[in-house]
Amino acid sequence: MEHPIILAIESSCDDTSVAILAGQKMLSNKTYNQDMHQKYGGVVPEVASRSHQQKLTTVVQSAIDEAGISLHQLDAVAVTRGPGLIGSLMVGVSFAKGLVMGLQIPLIEVHHMHAHILAHFIDDPKPDFPFLCLTVSGGHTQIVRVDSPHDMVILGQTLDDAAGEAFDKTGKLLDLPYPAGPVLDRLAKEGEVKYSFPEPKVDGLDFSFSGLKTAILYFLRDHTADDPDFIQKELPHICASVQHTIIEILMKKLITAAEQEGITEIAIAGGVSANSGLRSALEVIGQEHSWHTYIPAFQYCTDNAGMIAKAAYYKYLKSEFANIDISPSARLEWQ
Repeated sequence: MEHPIILAIESSCDDTSVAILAGQKMLSNKTYNQDMHQKYGGVVPEVASRSHQQKLTTVVQSAIDEAGISLHQLDAVAVTRGPGLIGSLMVGVSFAKGLVMGLQIPLIEVHHMHAHILAHFIDDPKPDFPFLCLTVSGGHTQIVRVDSPHDMVILGQTLDDAAGEAFDKTGKLLDLPYPAGPVLDRLAKEGEVKYSFPEPKVDGLDFSFSGLKTAILYFLRDHTADDPDFIQKELPHICASVQHTIIEILMKKLITAAEQEGITEIAIAGGVSANSGLRSALEVIGQEHSWHTYIPAFQYCTDNAGMIAKAAYYKYLKSEFANIDISPSARLEWQ
């Protein structure tokens, strides 16, 4: 069947999301954002999984209603198997299993990071194969060569912390509200790049951000020792300088990868691809290097079920269905 109707569930972290895809057309993509984590300054796994349990049925119904279909029209159910928070993943996988058993339709398991990359194929313009994808999120930083929807090779990845963690950690040090990434991005627009931070020396196309996080910590400690109001006075400039450094690190590696692979189709994906500074840098550098650049629509950058549905669509066409006894995996290996 070329036009299957697939219901997809994404519950890898703190967003409860459900989408309905009919062939190539996204009929609905509904997400419930758990704002209760703000008071804790980060995602609390137990709270996240409990919220998924409470909200998933409602979000499924909302997606079904918006799509204008009934459950009995579904041809398959897709779900994020990992990586992510194990409790959150368990809620989504258990719900998906119950649904396919009740409807007697296939189950499709999806790797969260594959889905971020395949989000580029939801809307036009779409990249041509092969393309490079810089996937940047709170938990991952990777450069991937994508040869087809089924063939992807990691060329480089973080050896420790992800770029998103560097943003989040900096936000915490600056006492910004959670999630800090969008707030830091907004403040960076109001500041100038006044401060420099050391860039890690990492061979090849791999990344490291733990040293940068430590350097920012010491920088703030030393300056506030001399002037307790330093952060308050210089906040936009600190944000601009940190953001500039992180983006520089990402772009230098991406340029190297593009030159090594001889590829000019370049994409970015993942939650951090919503960062305006990163988007601008990709556009400028893309023009300098005659790249064709691609970024998914904002709703498909952050964690969402639409990207899970799209990844599942390609698996459905090859009848790559999961066994009903699959288990979620917090550290699901790249397949």
